[in-house]
Amino acid sequence: MSQTTESPMKRISLEKVVLNMGVGKSGDVIEIASRALEQISGKKPSARNAKETQRDWGVRKGEPIGVAVTIRGEDAKSLLKRLFEAKGNTVNGRSFDNFGNYSFGIKEHIDIPGVKYEPSIGILGLGISVTLTRPGYGIRNRSKHKASVGKSHIITSQEAKDYLAKEFGVTVA
Repeated sequence: MSQTTESPMKRISLEKVVLNMGVGKSGDVIEIASRALEQISGKKPSARNAKETQRDWGVRKGEPIGVAVTIRGEDAKSLLKRLFEAKGNTVNGRSFDNFGNYSFGIKEHIDIPGVKYEPSIGILGLGISVTLTRPGYGIRNRSKHKASVGKSHIITSQEAKDYLAKEFGVTVA
């Protein structure tokens, strides 16, 4: 009996889902975007500041121009299922990078199941980034003895597509 078993170190899992709304200016729109993200995720978003001054756009360095929230664990899985539903359970094959990450956008946040239209918020778009991981990926982020992930251990684009199709039942277009 030559039954091949998958190595536990090769098992792919969902690390995090990041929701981002870049509004381009500070003030009330940041508060509105923050409320919209809180309505979608149930978590408190944090502001993202401008990295440099853009005089033509009226943006100063350090000024909040967007909001983002990171979701991990079971909350991330349930949220990602809702986000895929909003996209019709299809994903674009060109949206995968060579390290197993996937990004997509939603033009109207009210398309997400469970999110109701609120006149004080309006309709906003958002960007979603999905990060996949394998055991052993922590060597990239630890403070002592940082190392790169080996070539054979990196999640390829095809492996990421297969994982999302199997775990979330999406079709890759």
